[in-house]
Amino acid sequence: MLTHLSIKHFAVVDHAELEFGPGMTVISGETGAGKSLLVDALGLVSGMRADSGVVRHGAGRAELAAEFSLEDAPQARTWLHDNELDEDDGGACQIRRVIRADGGSRAWINGRPATVGQLLELSGLLVEIHGQHEQQALLTRTSQLALLDAFGRTGEERQAVAAAARHWSALLDEREALSSQGDVSDRIEWLEHQFAELERETLEPAAIEQLGTDHRRHAHAADLIATCDGALAQLGGDEMPSLSGTLQQVRGQLQRMQEHEPRLGEVDGMLDAAAIQIDEALTLLDRIRSDLDIDPDAFEAAEQRLGRLHELARKHRVTPDQLLARREALAEELVGLRGAGERLQMLDTEIDNARQAWRQAADALGARRREAAGRLSTDTTALIAELGMGGGRFEIAIEPIDDDRPDPQGGERIEFLVAANPGQPARPLRKVASGGELSRVSLAIEVATLGLDAVPTMVFDEVDSGIGGAVADIVGRKLRTLGERRQVLCVTHLPQVAAQGHAHYRVSKASADGITQSEVRQLDAGERREELARMLGGAELTREARAAAKRLLADVG
Repeated sequence: MLTHLSIKHFAVVDHAELEFGPGMTVISGETGAGKSLLVDALGLVSGMRADSGVVRHGAGRAELAAEFSLEDAPQARTWLHDNELDEDDGGACQIRRVIRADGGSRAWINGRPATVGQLLELSGLLVEIHGQHEQQALLTRTSQLALLDAFGRTGEERQAVAAAARHWSALLDEREALSSQGDVSDRIEWLEHQFAELERETLEPAAIEQLGTDHRRHAHAADLIATCDGALAQLGGDEMPSLSGTLQQVRGQLQRMQEHEPRLGEVDGMLDAAAIQIDEALTLLDRIRSDLDIDPDAFEAAEQRLGRLHELARKHRVTPDQLLARREALAEELVGLRGAGERLQMLDTEIDNARQAWRQAADALGARRREAAGRLSTDTTALIAELGMGGGRFEIAIEPIDDDRPDPQGGERIEFLVAANPGQPARPLRKVASGGELSRVSLAIEVATLGLDAVPTMVFDEVDSGIGGAVADIVGRKLRTLGERRQVLCVTHLPQVAAQGHAHYRVSKASADGITQSEVRQLDAGERREELARMLGGAELTREARAAAKRLLADVG
C-alpha cells in the first residue's frame, strides 16, 4: 500500500507531501490545475520513461519519492529479498527517482541505486495505473492471462502444466543433442583408438611420479654411486680418518676431563646423540648404495616410457598427470555414443508420453480457463453497462496455440476484447481509443475480479471521463467497493465520485510573480463539502450547491 508520496520541483508543483491510507482516496481540482500530475509522478517513480520537461522551470532537477507498506505485498517482499534490496525489517519500501533538467535520471530502491528496469519490475508488484495506455497492465496478454487464472483459481492446474512442460522440454533437448551428432560410427572408431593408446599406459599420478624418479636415478646412476661411496668413506671408512672415528676420539678426551668440569658431560651426551644419527645415516646410505646399479636397459625402458607419456600429453593437449582424466572422459563419451541409438529409440517413446501428459494437463487447465472466461465476461459486461456503456460487451478470446513445443503457460492464449457500443465488433482492449472507456472497462474488470491480480494499489486517472449523473454515482460506488479490498487512488472531476472517497485531496493552481504553481492539500470535512459544492456548482458557491454536497456525503454514510 502506498503510504507517502513526495514531490519536489515537478512541473508546476514546487513541493508537496501526500500521506495515503487504506480505502479510496480521491484527487480533485479545477481543469488545468494539475490533478493528473500526481499520477504522472507516481508513474515516473514506477519506471515510466523520464522527460526533462517534467522539471520545474528554473530548477536543476525534479525529485520524486514514494513509500510503500509491504504488509499487503508479499510478492514485492520476495522480489526485494531476491534482488538484495530489502530492508532489515522488510515491512516497508522506498522508491526514489531524480530527473535532471538535462534529461538524465537516477533511481534508488531503499537507498540503493537501481535501474529503470528494476523500478518497472518492483512497481508492477506494488501499483497498477489505469487511464494511461502506456501504464495499463491490463493491456498486456501476460497480465490478462494472469488475471483470468487468478479469477478461475487455476493455480494447481498451472503448476501441473508447467511441470509437464519442463519434463517434455528436457527430453526434446536431449534428443536434439543426440540427433545433432549424426552418424557416430567414425567418432566411436576414433575414440576407441585414442582410448586404447591410453589404456596401454599406467596413468595413475603416483605411478607417473615414480617413473620420473626412476628415470632420474638411472640417468645419474654413476654420479650417485660415486657420491655414496665417498660419503661412506668419509663418515665411517677404515682407510682414511672418518667422522665417526673422530667423534669417538673427542668423546674419550672429554670424558677424561669431566671430573674437572661437569658441564662437559652435557657436551658428551650431545656428541653421543650425533654419533647415533651418523650411524643411522651410514646404515641408510649403505642401503641406498646397494640399490644403485648402472643398468642401461632399465634406463632405456624408463626413457621410452616417459617419452610415450609426453607424446600422448602433447597429442591430447594436456599435462602428463591429466592423462588419466582424459582417458576417463573418452571412456564416458564412448559409453554414451554406443548407447545413443538405443537412447534415441527410448526417447521417442518418452517424448510421446510426455506430450500426452502435457496435453492432458493443458486440456484440464484450458477447461478451467474457458469456464472462468465465461463468468468473467458476463460479470464484466454487466458492470460496463452500469458504468455508462450500455450495449457494450466484454469478451475473452481464447485461441489454441501450436503444441509442437511445450509451453508452460498452457495450450492457449487469451486476449481481452471490448465493444464499447451496440453493433460494434469486439476489439482488443489494447486498441480501444477512448481513455475514458478504457478506464471504465478496466474498473469493471477490477471490480468483477475484486483485485485478484494481487496488486495492492490501484490508480484510476479520469475514470469518469464522459459520464455524469446516475452513472457517475455508480462509478463512485464501484470504486469504493474496490477500495474495500485494495487501496484505490482516483483522479476525478465528478462530485458523485469524489463523495465516495475515504480521503480527499484538492489540487489548486495560482500565479505569483508570473510563475504558475500548483498546491496539493488534504481536505478536512468542512473543506471537503466546499470542494464538492464547487464541483457541483462551478466557481460560484451557492446555498443549493452546498446543500447538494452535504446530501452526497450523507448518502455515502
